[in-house]
Amino acid sequence: MSGKTDNASTRPRNDERLIAIVAIVGSLVLGAGFCLLLFALNHHENNPPPQSVNALENTPSRLIPPDHSRQLVNFTLTNCDERVVTRSDVAGKILVVDFLLTSCSITCPAVSSEMAQIQQLTTNRADIKLVSLTVDPDDDTPEVLAQYGQRFGADTNRWLFLGGDRSQLYHLIGTSFLAQDTDNAFSYMPGNFAHTDRIAIMDSRGQLRGSFDGLNQNTPAAVIGEITNLTNQNL
Repeated sequence: MSGKTDNASTRPRNDERLIAIVAIVGSLVLGAGFCLLLFALNHHENNPPPQSVNALENTPSRLIPPDHSRQLVNFTLTNCDERVVTRSDVAGKILVVDFLLTSCSITCPAVSSEMAQIQQLTTNRADIKLVSLTVDPDDDTPEVLAQYGQRFGADTNRWLFLGGDRSQLYHLIGTSFLAQDTDNAFSYMPGNFAHTDRIAIMDSRGQLRGSFDGLNQNTPAAVIGEITNLTNQNL
């Protein structure tokens, strides 16, 4: 009788130990998975495919047509010098537009370097405006954007760094330029916009003509070629 009683009393303790072990192992697995997820996201941002950032010099940069017809919508935003900028301030200009996140350490600076080259190639062209739209206006304040622009020698009269109200920015970006990548729940870019590494071209009528790969070293020359085409067509 005593042997049976002892065996019965030890079963709950063994079950409790087993449950505790399973809980500990499960926590370790979940923790490891979370760490791997963070590592993968960080690796994606800091280590994009080598050919995308260090594009081969002989790789042509071609105009990518928009997913559908897109027009420049009305907006009221703030430049890095805290000046209010509206659609009327860029009306009638050919726009060269990119999308940035100042805390991004690899792809955004690479695209901004291409924009800096385009700025140099369009000196004395009053009919052209360069526009950088932040996707993170909460952190990318006018002061932060001003410091970022200084890194690339931006002439802020010709090259606008626009932030301000998040809803207006997202409406402008999503309506006039980029689709949202709703399938990518782990996008590190606020707003989950697709193809934020592209440089868009909008004609003087406010019609989106298309975009170029902002990580391709040949994009500045390709942008100038497209601007020439638009100028010749009075667009």
